[in-house]
Amino acid sequence: MEPHADLLVPAPAPGERADAARNRARVLAAAAELFTARDPRTVTMDDIAKAAQVGRGTLYRRYPDVRSIAVALLDEHERALQEQLLRGAPPLGPGAAPAARLGAFYTAMVELLETHAALVLGAETGGARFGTGAYGFWAAHVRALLRAANVPDPDALTDIALAPLAAEVYLHQRAAGQTPDRIAAALRRLATGLTGPIGDQPP
Repeated sequence: MEPHADLLVPAPAPGERADAARNRARVLAAAAELFTARDPRTVTMDDIAKAAQVGRGTLYRRYPDVRSIAVALLDEHERALQEQLLRGAPPLGPGAAPAARLGAFYTAMVELLETHAALVLGAETGGARFGTGAYGFWAAHVRALLRAANVPDPDALTDIALAPLAAEVYLHQRAAGQTPDRIAAALRRLATGLTGPIGDQPP
């Protein structure tokens, strides 16, 4: 098992009341629409409560702030990727060289950002990126790959290797005309430089 397997975020416990589940679904749907329609950093809890047609008390009982709602929306997508990293087929999953796995991870993250960049940006508002459970998982994964490749001082390099995956960086590149394929290809070249030759680089 990978050294960061215990960082997987557990699924919510069952037993939610039907009315609470409906309210939760309305809140998440309204927030997702707002995050897509405008800069998530400008969305407020009042905006979400009005769009979801729920009271502020109902909203705050479950979510303390906008970032926690963005994190909840992202959770299922990020957990699916975490599962692939732990138990999926190589090169994304175990069994490939560190360079190939890092390149595949970069490619998968570009796909995640292309589809959910607005949610990621909402979850990272105010520099909160480094405190999320997902970031801790990505960091543990990248650190393990760097160590497996015998890279000097992998602890210092881990955050540097993850820096290009910040939502603001990705959205800036897309606004400048870079395509997801070009960004992913550039990141795979970065993986090669960080960890050494890549034998089975993903297409």
